[in-house]
Amino acid sequence: VQLQASGGGLVQAGGSLRLSCAASARTFSSYGMGWFRQAPGKERDVVAAINWSGGSTYYADSVKGRFTISRDNAKNLVYLQMNSLKPEDTAVYYCAAKGGRSSIGLANRDQYDYWGQGTQVTVSS
Repeated sequence: VQLQASGGGLVQAGGSLRLSCAASARTFSSYGMGWFRQAPGKERDVVAAINWSGGSTYYADSVKGRFTISRDNAKNLVYLQMNSLKPEDTAVYYCAAKGGRSSIGLANRDQYDYWGQGTQVTVSS
């Protein structure tokens, strides 16, 4: 599975961005998908995740109410809509794919099998 993330950029605090992740898998709907982020000097942490159907989602506490994850299985795409951005959201954002249709482990970085290259999000104050 190849993943290509896009949509990052520079935005002022309070602004919005939408990240997209395109997947090459013919069986895209068999994968759970997650967005993770890594700031300089910090670990890569989960931001949001979604199961194969979109019926189950997970959000880190720091982004609840501001970010929305969604997917379009017909187009092999997963999105992360980010609103009310804060300087602390600045990081490289990665999309990742987790094999299987179970929702267990969606928030666990170690459960993901495939990773995209990352896209930089910078929020200025």
